Amino acid sequence: MDSKNSVEVRGFSYLKEIFDQRGWPFPVWWPLERECSAKQLAAMMELPGEKIETVFVNGRAGPLSRTISPGDRVAFVPPGTPGPYRVILGLINSGQEKEKV
Repeated sequence: MDSKNSVEVRGFSYLKEIFDQRGWPFPVWWPLERECSAKQLAAMMELPGEKIETVFVNGRAGPLSRTISPGDRVAFVPPGTPGPYRVILGLINSGQEKEKV
């Protein structure tokens, strides 16, 4: 698929199970011709919003309100990431939780 008109998407833990159930490759290339929010991308992919805590866009963690552009690398992360990894992954910043869905 043309990376100029798509995004590379990964899902972890429970979300990876959804990818597998749908027979999607890992990562899956999803068609995207214009910018949207990560929340909108999840809806287009019919991923359950309540199973997504944060999104990585090009390696940086952030809220689902982040803008996704064609050519980006996206990874959806479910709730339940263990404590120390929350800091390492950037899910906690200076003791404050990032915006949730």
